[in-house]
Amino acid sequence: MTSSSFTPPVTPIAPGSLDDVAVLMPAYNGQADVDRTLASFSEDARIHVLIVDDGSMPPIVAPALPNMSIDVLRMPQNGGIERALQAGMEALAARGFRYAARIDAGDLTVPGRLAKQRTYLEAHPQVAGLGMWTQVVSRDGTPLFMLTPPAEPRAIRRVRFLRACFVHPSMMLRVDAVLAAGNYREAYKAAEDLDLFLRLMQRYDCANLPELGLYYELNEGGISATKRRRQIASTLRLQLRYFNVLNVCDWLGLAKNLLHFVTPYKTLQRMKKRFYAPRASL
Repeated sequence: MTSSSFTPPVTPIAPGSLDDVAVLMPAYNGQADVDRTLASFSEDARIHVLIVDDGSMPPIVAPALPNMSIDVLRMPQNGGIERALQAGMEALAARGFRYAARIDAGDLTVPGRLAKQRTYLEAHPQVAGLGMWTQVVSRDGTPLFMLTPPAEPRAIRRVRFLRACFVHPSMMLRVDAVLAAGNYREAYKAAEDLDLFLRLMQRYDCANLPELGLYYELNEGGISATKRRRQIASTLRLQLRYFNVLNVCDWLGLAKNLLHFVTPYKTLQRMKKRFYAPRASL
């Protein structure tokens, strides 16, 4: 893999600076989505970005955007999001960044997200991962439903398998904590995020800011049944590994995912749209 040079973060970090934060975005093709996603960032300080190009053809090119320093780390071939994120975290650690702010190509962020998450993590050193509430939208920007996971670590631990407690592209992660927990892994394909969060919560806390931080694009036409079934199978394996027989929510979560395994994807999406009323729009 190859990478252009990154300007190391300034030490010490000046008040209001984001020089110890880097946006981490894996990408495979989709140059237009990369450009649109990065253009959605708006902060009062300079923004650092690491795009992990997972073997795109043609290669991803860093867009020229104001107030933004963008580097591209190129993987030698397409190896999947697990390897791309693992390499990205290792690269950020080598460059001295403390925080990695996740986002995926196609998603949009809200103004000031990075500063809010960094401020929270600075004030809560025991928290290793911090997500935000998320508005799910269609490809054309139509609001579909809102994801409002619990904010407090204790509540998250209780319902970790009953509901999705984190929206991966909304997360800001402590780089050293991720590496201490073993980094992203390929052991649980399509559930690499849940695998990481469960390992983080064995050592640290994880939380959510109870406010809108991300517009998550749901591309229903691009989701394959094979990938979905693999994701649910990996989730079930993780549930069994971390299962707490004394937690009724673990039992309910197991039943829920078994039901998901046999329920068509489009049926589940219709159920979500009925259950979650849209609370924000583009």
